[in-house]
Amino acid sequence: MRDTDVIAVAHIERASYPFPWSEGIFRDCLCAGYYCCVAEIDQLPVGYGILTLGAGEAHVLNVCVLSEYRCRGLGRRLLSVLFNEARVTGATDLYLEVRPSNFSALRLYEAMGLSQVGLRRGYYQVAGGREDAIVMRLGLKDL
Repeated sequence: MRDTDVIAVAHIERASYPFPWSEGIFRDCLCAGYYCCVAEIDQLPVGYGILTLGAGEAHVLNVCVLSEYRCRGLGRRLLSVLFNEARVTGATDLYLEVRPSNFSALRLYEAMGLSQVGLRRGYYQVAGGREDAIVMRLGLKDL
């Protein structure tokens, strides 16, 4: 992901979530040196992933694919790129949070080897309140 991708990435985010990240948050991720990647089809950004690394751990902050491009393996491909980046930079464990209501993401994460290790109460904003987050982990040593 480059700075020139931020407008398109923010569009994907707004189209996918009721409480989206702002363009500023994506720019901050780039400035902070987080690993940020974009999935493109015919040079059109259709998905993205953001990973932070530190202290031997990796944390997937955000992964998203435009709804009309879902179920084509792009989410799996983005996650594979993030997992590989984490592994080659020396992380031994990878974590992410997911909404319990996001059944398709949960199935994908489990299929890719992640397992639940915790729960964060009231982590996500939703209309009229908060939703918990399932914390998932993947050991990277065996990838």
